[in-house]
Amino acid sequence: MPSFQSDGVRIAYWDEGEGEPILLVHGFASNVATNWIDPGWVSTLMASGRRVIAFDNRGHGQSEKLYDPERYGAPIMAEDARRLLDHLGIERADVMGYSMGARISAFLVLNHPARVRSAILAGLGINMVRGMVGTGPLAKALEARSIDEVTNDTARSFRAFAEHTGGDLAALAACMRGPREKITPDLLAGIMVPVLVAVGTEDVIGGSGAELAALIPGAKLLDIKGRDHMKAVGDASFKRGVLDFLTQRV
Repeated sequence: MPSFQSDGVRIAYWDEGEGEPILLVHGFASNVATNWIDPGWVSTLMASGRRVIAFDNRGHGQSEKLYDPERYGAPIMAEDARRLLDHLGIERADVMGYSMGARISAFLVLNHPARVRSAILAGLGINMVRGMVGTGPLAKALEARSIDEVTNDTARSFRAFAEHTGGDLAALAACMRGPREKITPDLLAGIMVPVLVAVGTEDVIGGSGAELAALIPGAKLLDIKGRDHMKAVGDASFKRGVLDFLTQRV
């Protein structure tokens, strides 16, 4: 993938297709290929007439690896997204983020509302506000010498996923230990762009999509039925719901 410098950090990105731009922001320990290409999102969106832009978050995929937790945090990573739009000369785009990418997308909307045409916040429900519990154990799981040392089921699943995607475990642990800036109900109440909240009905990591959508003026809810945090990503009903939402924005 090509790359650009975001305040001195090398960020790798994907830019294909023609039409209205949509920016995709992947989840923790994932990357463009795992989150968006392999599950068919890029091909689906391009077939619908979209220009698809995606990037590997700092510390992930082909982007630069950083080992200082203070160089992470969703607001900082949202600036990488904003600078990519600047780099490509895109004034305004639809944005879709999954899990950690939804937090990053929310901060992009909050801090740069004029750059976001609409937002799809996926894989993260009310825990966007309540916060993720157990970030310390997750970081320790990534720092363990072997996955065999990890006994917590959730932490073990994140470690296994990070190994599956070929992630830099030390960089991912630093990201997990990074700042956890609060997103409050008052902040969400100030969002004025169209929003779709899409969460698996079995997603205990992301929490209730309905509770999050209720905090955002005019937000629409898409329940990804029968899917948990990991299995919702490529769900066909998720894709259909997103395409319907984007079509309504035209």
